[in-house]
Amino acid sequence: MSSKELVERIWERDPSVWTGGDEANWLGWLDEPIRMLERVDDLLEWGTAADYDSAVLLGMGGSSLAPEVMRRLFQVDAFHVLDTTHPTAIRRLEEQLDLERTLFIVSSKSGSTLETRSHADYFYERTGRNGQRFVAVTDPGSELESLASERGFYDVFPGEPTIGGRYSALSMFGIVPAMLMGLDVRRLLERAEEMREACRLAEGNPGLDLGLSMGEAWRGGRDKILVIPNTGGFGLWVEQLLAESTGKHGKGLVPVLLETDGPDVQPQEVRLPDPYELGQEFFRWEFATAVAGSILEIHPFGQPDVQAAKDKTNEVLRAGEATIDPEGSLDEALESAKPGEDYIAILGFIDPQRESELEPLVARAQATGCALTTGLGPRYLHSTGQLHKGGPNRGVFVQVVDDLGEELAIPGRDFGFRRLIAAQAAGDYQALKERGRRIVRVRLEDIV
Repeated sequence: MSSKELVERIWERDPSVWTGGDEANWLGWLDEPIRMLERVDDLLEWGTAADYDSAVLLGMGGSSLAPEVMRRLFQVDAFHVLDTTHPTAIRRLEEQLDLERTLFIVSSKSGSTLETRSHADYFYERTGRNGQRFVAVTDPGSELESLASERGFYDVFPGEPTIGGRYSALSMFGIVPAMLMGLDVRRLLERAEEMREACRLAEGNPGLDLGLSMGEAWRGGRDKILVIPNTGGFGLWVEQLLAESTGKHGKGLVPVLLETDGPDVQPQEVRLPDPYELGQEFFRWEFATAVAGSILEIHPFGQPDVQAAKDKTNEVLRAGEATIDPEGSLDEALESAKPGEDYIAILGFIDPQRESELEPLVARAQATGCALTTGLGPRYLHSTGQLHKGGPNRGVFVQVVDDLGEELAIPGRDFGFRRLIAAQAAGDYQALKERGRRIVRVRLEDIV
């Protein structure tokens, strides 16, 4: 297939570009920049009327990663993203907030995401059940939409059902948080629209060129994508986009954010000379991932293995308190990693504020010569977790746990956040082990 034909068929929503399945039902992201531009005036009018001093986004994966990148890139201190279930981190955030002057954005496409619903229930109680301190971003007809009506949320922003979570950065899931950060959302979307038009071209098409580069390098055995530079944490968003889109049926592009080289690595440049170029980069990488997916011959809009860790978490929760003691030999695991072929993934179910304490382990892993990825749980379960389970069996996984502190109750649940994050760690460990992945568990306190 020629490049010209590939571009035309993507814009014609031809599912045979990929697997001939239901891909055409998930291409709403192609038109979302122009749709959102038509709604900008209404959003800005809404934002002017909203009364708050700080905002907290409660979301996971596709609902949280684009806002987190925006928050970092534009250095917005009064906006927070909560995508951890660690009791210590939740307590710390609450201590920083004036709950009477905080707006909570409950963001979930399905409306049933366990972490997000738990966060929402917790802060709903903490605000004295004041629904006016909450807005929801969710797909029409979801459980969250019903909950928002029942609790008298200040407003509900409808998602576009034909867009999957990881392609939703330029939809309500990214633009509503951007507006609440005080960003110029019109400018952001206009830059995205320029890239959208450029991605219609047969030649000089930035999304096509990036996608072909990634796909052809993958054919040549370079399946690790070094995302450089990681400006504003942009790689956090790319990780989910690439890993969840391509990591299935034993294939996958492995996103890497830490500098590395090797015969299995291909560097790909992030172009952010100005923060507002973020709109362009979101669309360029989305289009490129769709193009690369056609080369890998996979369905880039599905995530068949994400449910595995969720199911295991629920099993562990039903069984009672999870055991997350050290297991396996770290030395043996690292020695088994083959440079130029394998990658090492450090998976930290720890307080995010302690992430720097992983550095000694990072250094040991890099000394193997293998590409290295790091992720915080449960965030990565909604991001790279699909690749870990459905991609090639080239990962060596090191799960790290810390002291989870005292239990923190979740209203309406028979478990709290401490038990939840322990179950998520135990559940993912079991899911990876059942798939024959090499995995060990260590305590953060034992890393030297």
